[in-house]
Amino acid sequence: MDHATGVVIGETAVVGDNVTLYQGVTLGGVSFRKGKRHPTVGNHVVIGANATVLGDIHVGNNVRIGAGSVVLKDVPDDCTVVGVPGKIIRRKSMAVCEGNELKHNELPDPVKDKLTEMDRALRKLTDRVEELERRNGELEEELRRKTRFPHD
Repeated sequence: MDHATGVVIGETAVVGDNVTLYQGVTLGGVSFRKGKRHPTVGNHVVIGANATVLGDIHVGNNVRIGAGSVVLKDVPDDCTVVGVPGKIIRRKSMAVCEGNELKHNELPDPVKDKLTEMDRALRKLTDRVEELERRNGELEEELRRKTRFPHD
């Protein structure tokens, strides 16, 4: 546990070998029922600072969980998870990892990517509406000129 301040590991959690938990990580439960109610974490897993893994879920081997993520569902082997709620952004490809290091500053941001895509589409639509309004104004002006009476 690297800088383990604030790390919470629930009583029924199972943590594999060579797991790195950064500060503020929570392996917590979502109920008070008896029995297994905390996560099972596989081997060679890195869980970033202030990430939260909740419930009787399984986090596979060689998984990377980004800082601040909230994981509520099983994560298969060899994946990278980021976001709230946690989303798998890489499978079988550890492009953002080298060895057991998680490059927190290089994690993709799927929400930002989607907002950027939506912003591009909105700009395109706005440009199209402005062009249509300009053309409409030109057509209205042309129609006015053609329908004017000579004494106008």
